[in-house]
Amino acid sequence: MKNVKLISLALSMLICFVTMAQEKTITGTVSDNAGGIPGATISIQKTKKGTSTDFQGKYSITAQKGDVLVFSFIGMKSQTRIVGDKSIIDVKLEEENQSLQEVVVVGYATKHKKKQTASSVQRIQGRVAGIAISENYVQPSTNAIVATAEESSSIASKNEPMYIVDGVVIKADQMAKINPNDINNVSVLKDAAATSVYGNKATNGVVIIATKNQVFKNLSEKEINSKLNITQSNQEDYDTFTENAFESPKTAPLSTFSIDVDNASYTNVRRFINNGQSVPKDAVRVEEMVNFFKYNYPQPKDTNPFSINTEISESPWNSKNQILKIGLQGKNIPTDDLPASNLVFLIDVSGSMSEMNKLPLLKQSMKILVNELRAKDKVSIVVYAGAAGLVLAPTSGDEKKTIIKALDKLNAGGSTAGGAGINLAYQIASENFIKNGNNRVILATDGDFNVGGYSNSDMEKLIEEKRKSGVFLTCLGYGMGNYKDSKMEILADKGNGNYAYIDNIQEANRFLGKEFKGSMFAIAKDVKIQIEFNPKQVQAYRLIGYENRKLRPEDFKNDAIDAGELGSNHTVTALYEIVPAGVKSDYLNQQPDDLKYTKTETASGNSNELATVKFRYKKPDGDKSIEMVQVIQNKSVSLDKASADLKFSSAVAWFGLKLRDSKLIADKSSEDIANLARQGMSNDREGYKAEFVRLVETSEQYN
Repeated sequence: MKNVKLISLALSMLICFVTMAQEKTITGTVSDNAGGIPGATISIQKTKKGTSTDFQGKYSITAQKGDVLVFSFIGMKSQTRIVGDKSIIDVKLEEENQSLQEVVVVGYATKHKKKQTASSVQRIQGRVAGIAISENYVQPSTNAIVATAEESSSIASKNEPMYIVDGVVIKADQMAKINPNDINNVSVLKDAAATSVYGNKATNGVVIIATKNQVFKNLSEKEINSKLNITQSNQEDYDTFTENAFESPKTAPLSTFSIDVDNASYTNVRRFINNGQSVPKDAVRVEEMVNFFKYNYPQPKDTNPFSINTEISESPWNSKNQILKIGLQGKNIPTDDLPASNLVFLIDVSGSMSEMNKLPLLKQSMKILVNELRAKDKVSIVVYAGAAGLVLAPTSGDEKKTIIKALDKLNAGGSTAGGAGINLAYQIASENFIKNGNNRVILATDGDFNVGGYSNSDMEKLIEEKRKSGVFLTCLGYGMGNYKDSKMEILADKGNGNYAYIDNIQEANRFLGKEFKGSMFAIAKDVKIQIEFNPKQVQAYRLIGYENRKLRPEDFKNDAIDAGELGSNHTVTALYEIVPAGVKSDYLNQQPDDLKYTKTETASGNSNELATVKFRYKKPDGDKSIEMVQVIQNKSVSLDKASADLKFSSAVAWFGLKLRDSKLIADKSSEDIANLARQGMSNDREGYKAEFVRLVETSEQYN
């Protein structure tokens, strides 16, 4: 018995040695016409083993003779090589640049179709293939897509397979309208069988349909919609909210909110007006319009990271009321003194990003940011479509050609696994975390993504959890038609972040170039404002804008509550409309009766104080808030004597309120708004304020 065991052990060891002897290390270079490709994938077919190329496109992998190596990169045609006697295998990849019509012909020529009944059309199923970048940095989506006749109209483009009818690529809502009785046969390609023929756009599989009379052959999208009686609708998504109402300081003495340095709403509104379109009401966030512009606030003179500036004037749209302006000016830190940056570009390369104002504009935008980097800064690039992958490992800011080359290689195609991308980007940022540095994920997308099995509330929790890592978030929005503003705002709001909408290359140059320090370097985080109004001076007040940033009074001193960040040399402006004590107003609700058990007493000795304003903020790497307090005296001036900043910021707010069709302003004259803006057009070297006046004048015919 003992001899049998010894023989078995010897045989096992022999087999092991033979197997090991068959393994060999394969090295080589993956390149294209421009040279080595960084981040290309090398995997062993039918296994989970894989690797990726370095900055020069070089790789090394252990394989056995007879193994099939698969070489791939986003936007390039995959190639295979069989491991033989050679230990060096170099591969040159070509771009996936076949037209869809040509691809469809190949697909029909090579695929044997099966005759199927109409009922089988209702059970089409595909699975996400994903992007296998490397063994350590791959998070493929495993969400199956099942479409029935009843459900297919609601399939989101982010998860759907590719649909081809009579040789024409169509969308899910179009497919849902096709009469099953008109279908002759259906074929389904999945995984490698789909992507090898149709490229990355077929990551979720391909459904090939032929109608009995080829009725859709050579039709345009517009002609297909007409034949199917489909009315095209705007797929953009905005959160709805109700504008702030007037409140009494007797019943609500405290107004508390988080600062907002975002300005995405203004550039998005500008896009609508420049395109001759009506602006959706919920696309207008007044505070983001006001904060697009720079104002002349002095630099802080003490150790605090920002100065506080207040001004009171009569309201331009209601002379009986007053406007209180509160302005913060962030400290301007010289570029050389800014901390080292650890930046992770998280780039959406899904199929929805293929349009010119999306990925092509995105890549040019990121190049502007790259040009601002220093040698001590480092950049990583993570992309996501059907899955998430690392295409550029941390690279020094002085290796600009390497970073730009990696950006140039990106192409759009596939579904949109945003959750996998977010997880991977934060993982890379955390692994390369710089203590006391600027650690930041920069998400660039049209917002049309899913986060795996997460709902919107789950997405909020995911981002809030990632925020604890100390990594900040910047969201850059692109595109139109299917733009998801609501998701972008949630991400920036919950992730210690800021948010910009890039409508053209000039805006990219402003936000990522000229205002690079303010956009990318936080000097204070979780900045909150709380104002206590004096009932002797104020009958009622309302905060203009900031509806999505309001906090409960008890949140002000709760350091666990997230709030906005302030960047180097950034300005933040907030406006209140005030109904002075004793003024009759048509906009006030009937005052409640005096309370029996609760009395609101006005303190003596401060009758001329309008309000007391408090600020709380944390240092970028701190956990405990610092508080600042300032008393505001009631020194109101007439509008003609107000500063240029108050006039212009009020004009912008007025225009935003008009676009939202506010019920709390009576005068909605575009001419009056433009005239007030002209009076405030000081310090307009870049011409943004003059552009605003033109937008006001142009919008009159569309809104």
